[in-house]
Amino acid sequence: MAEKSTPRVTTPGAARITPTLRTERALLASGPLLVAGMDEVGRGALAGPVSVGVVVVDARTRTAPKGLADSKLLTAAAREGLVPKVRRWALAAAVGHASAAEIDAHGIIAALRLAGRRALTEVESTVGRVDVVLLDGKHDWLSDPGPDLFASGGIDVVTGSADVAPDGAGDIGVTAADVVSGPDVVTMIKADMRCSSVAGASVLAKVERDAILTRLAGDHPHYDWANNKGYSAPAHLEALANRGPSVLHRRSWNLPGAMMAG
Repeated sequence: MAEKSTPRVTTPGAARITPTLRTERALLASGPLLVAGMDEVGRGALAGPVSVGVVVVDARTRTAPKGLADSKLLTAAAREGLVPKVRRWALAAAVGHASAAEIDAHGIIAALRLAGRRALTEVESTVGRVDVVLLDGKHDWLSDPGPDLFASGGIDVVTGSADVAPDGAGDIGVTAADVVSGPDVVTMIKADMRCSSVAGASVLAKVERDAILTRLAGDHPHYDWANNKGYSAPAHLEALANRGPSVLHRRSWNLPGAMMAG
C-alpha cells in the first residue's frame, strides 16, 4: 500500500525574510570602512527613468528600522513611511536616475551604471569614498567593462536628471578615467531580501521613482502612469497603441504604436 503524502501547510507571511546587516558586517570586518547597499528600480518599465538607490553603512551602524524589507514586499504606504527612517538610520543615502533618453542613447545596462554612479557621487560627497558596493542580483552592472563605454557619449555622471527631454541628456562630458574608477562590487542574489542596506536602497529608489512617474502623469494623463508607474499595464499598452510613445518613453524599445512617433 502506497504511503500517503503529507500536505504542505503554508503559514501566511512565512515567506518574508527579515533583512539583517550580517553580510555588511562581514564585509566591514575584512577591512573596508564603508559598505554601500545598492538596488535598481524601473529596469523593465516602458517609460520614465531607471533609478538606483544606495545606502551606506559602517561598523557603527545599528540594526535597521523595524519593518524594513525588499520594496516589492511592502505596500506603498509602508514604503513611504520607511523613507525618513532609512535616511536617518543610514550613514548616507541617495537615489540616482538615468532618463529614458539616456537609456535610448546608451542602453539599459549603461544607464543602470550611470544612475548608480550618480547615486554614489552624491553619498561620497558626504561621507567620502565607498569601499565596497553590495549589489542585488548576480550581474555586476555597476563596474565599467571597458575604457570607452562613455567616452563618446558625453554623459554627465553627476547632474543627470530623471525626466529630461531627449536633447537634455549628457550636457557635461566625462573622460573614461572618471567613469572606470569605482569601488569593489559584491553581487548577491536576493540581497534586497537578505541585506538591510540593499533593502533600504530598494525602498528609497522605489518611492522616489514612483513619485517621479506620478508627477509626470499630470502632463501625460493618457498613459495612466500614476497607477502603472511606466510599466506595461493594459491601460498603458492601449494608450501606446492608440497614441504612440511620448518623449518620456524608451523609444529604442519595441513599443506598441512606435511607428506613430514618426
